[in-house]
Amino acid sequence: MTTSPDRQRAAIRQRAEELGLTLIGEAADLGVSARRVSPFERPSLSPWLRRPEDYEALAWSHVDRAVRSVDHMSQLIEWSQQHRTTLVFAMPEERDPLVVPPQAGGDAVGRCMDLARIAEQEARTISTRLTSAHESLRATGRYGGGLVPFGYRKAPHPSGVGWCLAPDPETADIVRKIVDDVHSGLSLVAIARGLEAAGLPVPRDRHAQLQGRPMGGRRHGREFERYRWTGGSLSKILRTPALMGHRVHKGETVRDAEGSPVLIGPPLLDPEEFQALQDALAARSSGPHPKRRETSLLIGVAHCAGCNGRMYFATRKNCAYGDYVCRASARGTTCPDPAGIRADWLDEYTTGRYREVFGAEAEVSRERLLANGVRITVAKGRSGGGPERLSGPDTSRLAFTVEGSPHGRPQP
Repeated sequence: MTTSPDRQRAAIRQRAEELGLTLIGEAADLGVSARRVSPFERPSLSPWLRRPEDYEALAWSHVDRAVRSVDHMSQLIEWSQQHRTTLVFAMPEERDPLVVPPQAGGDAVGRCMDLARIAEQEARTISTRLTSAHESLRATGRYGGGLVPFGYRKAPHPSGVGWCLAPDPETADIVRKIVDDVHSGLSLVAIARGLEAAGLPVPRDRHAQLQGRPMGGRRHGREFERYRWTGGSLSKILRTPALMGHRVHKGETVRDAEGSPVLIGPPLLDPEEFQALQDALAARSSGPHPKRRETSLLIGVAHCAGCNGRMYFATRKNCAYGDYVCRASARGTTCPDPAGIRADWLDEYTTGRYREVFGAEAEVSRERLLANGVRITVAKGRSGGGPERLSGPDTSRLAFTVEGSPHGRPQP
């Protein structure tokens, strides 16, 4: 067990006493990468950053405990100046702490940026070393950390050095039951709903359980006590060769010099069972599909009226067109009235309304729509209706706004 959090707390308490500050709370984001995740997206810290009126200063033991990115440091300093909040870095190895008040001059800000730059470089170096170490672990079939594949748990390596994976008694049978359900014809969405109804933890939550950590966390700007099963997350579990005990890197089986799979644990499915599962999954997605656009016109522009979330392009089986649909379930939430509409209809409607507002010759692109604050809100349609429903969109359930109002000026 690491003692680093206790040392950090002690350093912060000592500097707080020296500066006459009273500690009123703590944000401990253990296991969250300061290199990849900005302070404004961390589960414990971000709620504090959303209510700066509750305190006068934020304190860390070192700069690299706050950020390991020059961009993130720049954002943090800008936030502190905007909300008149002092940043304190205890720096216990030095004589004095680094204190950055909102009105701090260039020297203090410059030192913060220099330390953030050093932290970013160190993070890159560590990442390179870890990549090399993990390549070695992949070649020897040892578990090197990270999210354990569903159906497995960490176990001592037979060699006595390091770790491997072993079937998890509580989830290995669940994997086999899921495979049986797929072969019986149940859809992945239906299977996911059954797992959710049974209260079974998703892979990330099960991994947290095995490590003695609380389930859930922050995703898409929301806090969850536990994550939800979705058809998409279930598909990832069923398609990974880890089910055969293979060491996997970027979704592919790692192979030794002879071309044989590197095994990291006993198989839950033998190769024949795994291939039969892949065939069953592939059969469900066969058939003609409309060609996906690299970036659909209205991503970030079209929103569902039921949950206010973004709508995304989805293919429609055996049809030459797709739809914009509410994806609340993929975000781990439930929409009371999920909306969906033909993509070509909504593209055409939006293009027409945009040109009405900004001029008949106005260029229409996703970037320009976003720059001008255009938003399309789509309400859920009613079931039933006659042939007229095939003639075009029901515009009564569409709302076109520009920066919150029906009017606006185009951006260059």
